[in-house]
Amino acid sequence: MVFSSLVFLYLFLPCSLILYYFLGSKFRHGVAADGTTDPGAPTLAQNYILIAVSLFFYAWGEPIWVSLLVLTAAIDWLAAIWMERTRGTSGPKFALALSLVSNLSLLGVFKYSDFVVENVNTSFGASFNLPGYALPIGISFYVFQTLSYSVDVYRGDVRAQRRFMDFLLYVSLFPQLVAGPIVRYVHIAAEVRGRRHSWDLFSRGLHRLCVGLFKKVFIANVAGEWAQRTMGGDLSTLSTGDAWLGLAMFTLQIYFDFSAYSDMAIGLGMMFGFRFHENFNYPYVSKSVTEFWRRWHISLSTFFRDYVYIPLGGGRHRPFRNLFIVWALTGFWHGASWNFMLWGLYFGVWIAIERIFLSRLLEKLPALFGHVYLLFIVTLGWGLFYFTDLQQLAAFIRILFAINDVALVGEQTLSDLQAHSLWIPLALVACTPVAPWLGARALRVSVVRSVAGWRPIVTLGVDAVLLLSCTALLVGQSYNPFLYFRF
Repeated sequence: MVFSSLVFLYLFLPCSLILYYFLGSKFRHGVAADGTTDPGAPTLAQNYILIAVSLFFYAWGEPIWVSLLVLTAAIDWLAAIWMERTRGTSGPKFALALSLVSNLSLLGVFKYSDFVVENVNTSFGASFNLPGYALPIGISFYVFQTLSYSVDVYRGDVRAQRRFMDFLLYVSLFPQLVAGPIVRYVHIAAEVRGRRHSWDLFSRGLHRLCVGLFKKVFIANVAGEWAQRTMGGDLSTLSTGDAWLGLAMFTLQIYFDFSAYSDMAIGLGMMFGFRFHENFNYPYVSKSVTEFWRRWHISLSTFFRDYVYIPLGGGRHRPFRNLFIVWALTGFWHGASWNFMLWGLYFGVWIAIERIFLSRLLEKLPALFGHVYLLFIVTLGWGLFYFTDLQQLAAFIRILFAINDVALVGEQTLSDLQAHSLWIPLALVACTPVAPWLGARALRVSVVRSVAGWRPIVTLGVDAVLLLSCTALLVGQSYNPFLYFRF
């Protein structure tokens, strides 16, 4: 089940909210984080209901893998308790090793076993059968979440959660379960039992959900269908213009798809009282690759920074070695294919170049040069990300740079541009903080301030329009991909 589906929007989510707020709230008082009674906190029944609907959400597509999710949670929960009970001995190291080995083994078996066997067969002429394990949805996200919990408990950054059901709630929480962002336990530990519900938070969450849904349905899906038609078709028929336009559309799709799901996850979290950290901050307005990765998929970037780069020595000890290890792992995290490794190392090389000299040069040039440089490097990088077949990737790059005898501009290029003449400016503006800036400016106008009391009603009306518009498009739209199946 995905957020941008009619089943989720009109069946699962309303039923979950009714169970949570109307049935769950009928039980006895809530319990605060310190165990004292707190009428403003969620009831235990509400937490149990949220666990149940989250596990049902995950089981909708793959019932068997719910057991894997619960097993992972149980191992890390026990390991963390073991760490706290054996402080001052070698126990915490063994417990952390148990957590690391179990989680990374699961990830390796289900995500990378076919890749390893394929490369062994190719390299040594062997003929081992591929394991062919189905990839559990979201395993890369929840494995990283539980790993971060184990490491944080080992470091003493957070206390181990003594109640397994509370920890299971953190792991299984459906808004972020299959598509991120990677939520660290330390960020929401106090909210597991001590979060507060309010209409203001709920309405802001609903608005965030509707905005994310609009980005997914009206921009990401349109751009994705366009990109699939060009990059996923017969490459021999493409002109250079078609190739660049298709790549630009994939550049839009992957941003609006990822950021839309993060928006919806953050919004859904608010509707249940949770406050997740932001995951995207208009990355395409960056002026360098380094800045781009501070704005793109922030939860993943900070995970590798805090749990891999800094422990390796960060910028103090062998910084470039550490940099390339991190970026090789970042690429490989996205998929079991060599193109993802190339994609990660590609960005690692550019960040290294910026550290050596390029960032100082960009600072001396007008900002426009930095923006153009960044967009070119990132757009080209998404070509590496798209093609898992390296031969297709090479053929596409030759078309991009007109290395072979290909047309520069084809009829399809001009036709696509004309057909999307209104949509393209909307998509480009939505990549920038222009709309929020205009909204903030409007609030300074005295006429708007005088009707500020109407803002909740106006916002609700906007949400209704967005939701109904997206519904109408989803009813007749056959292209609604879920990019996270590969993760």
